[in-house]
Amino acid sequence: MRNEVVRSGITFGSALAISISWSLNHSILWAIIHGFFSWIYVIYYGLFL
Repeated sequence: MRNEVVRSGITFGSALAISISWSLNHSILWAIIHGFFSWIYVIYYGLFL
């Protein structure tokens, strides 16, 4: 059960980071990079942007 929750969280975090990155930058390269860092970028966006 725990592994499924963790996988879902990583997938959701990546999708959220990619969508935020795309809406700000309109760059596929930045979207991939931010998707890789997922939750780190989402937290950074929430705190500083």
